[in-house]
Amino acid sequence: MKPKIIIDCDPGHDDAIAIMMACQLTEILGITTVSGNAPLDLTTDNALLLTELVGLNVEVHAGAEKPLLLPPRHAEEAHGKTGLDGPSRPKVKRSANSSDAVRFIIDTVRDNDDVWLVPIGPLTNVALAVQQAPDIVERVAGISIMGGSATVGNVTATAEFNVWADPHAASIVFSAGLQPFRMAGLNLTHKFGIDEQIITDLRGINNQVADFAADLFDFYLMSYQKRTRGQRVPLHDPCAVLAITHPELFEFELRNVTVETEGVYTRGMTVVDQRGWGDQPLNCEVAYEIDRDRGMQIFLETMETYTVS
Repeated sequence: MKPKIIIDCDPGHDDAIAIMMACQLTEILGITTVSGNAPLDLTTDNALLLTELVGLNVEVHAGAEKPLLLPPRHAEEAHGKTGLDGPSRPKVKRSANSSDAVRFIIDTVRDNDDVWLVPIGPLTNVALAVQQAPDIVERVAGISIMGGSATVGNVTATAEFNVWADPHAASIVFSAGLQPFRMAGLNLTHKFGIDEQIITDLRGINNQVADFAADLFDFYLMSYQKRTRGQRVPLHDPCAVLAITHPELFEFELRNVTVETEGVYTRGMTVVDQRGWGDQPLNCEVAYEIDRDRGMQIFLETMETYTVS
């Protein structure tokens, strides 16, 4: 039986791939959007575009247009002006079902058993949901996020973008008591990288979804390597999906994780207690290793399931 999930996202090139994979590997109950890689109107439009592209008939609900306490910050340098620069953009025919993502999350968790939350953007919507409805903490099957890092950051030396964009929301979510809590941080996602061969393999599949993914990667690879001096491009967000559908690909360690909200140099840092001892609660399954080759094989296999256009 496929796991039931709510995807909370800010598409985003890697969010797009996560949605494409989750469409085949999970039962998506709905998609919620948040300001992050791009402003909310664009992330919502991108989510709607993706549901049309993959033929996913689920509700899409727009959420928080800014972080809890900070001004909105985006990632145009990585994802372009639209958040999904690269492919030709078809005109989106759908509209969002509502602008109340938080209510959708709450109601869906209350109305369905064993729902996983899969936040792959800033955690604003999820933080508001657990604040407004603490009962959902005990109802969810778990939470699997892409965010944070057990090592270095990407926006700053210590902070990963999704947590850095709304550290106060992240702090609420990490301390809410959601269990299991799986974290695919940069220390893990940098081991799940794409290269030119993956783009070639996608082109060889020859369907509309795979071609769109290849066009995304052409832009994403170029922009990422320009900023990082030629490193392999990490495919961040799909790791949060695979951590639910294929946990055997990962090596997790139970750790205490807290979020720094005030540091001059460290705001947005996920402080991972690597010691493995102490009296702090072990609140997070931190992913440290992934079987990259098998994960990429699963990714390409999901792309092959889409109808040839």
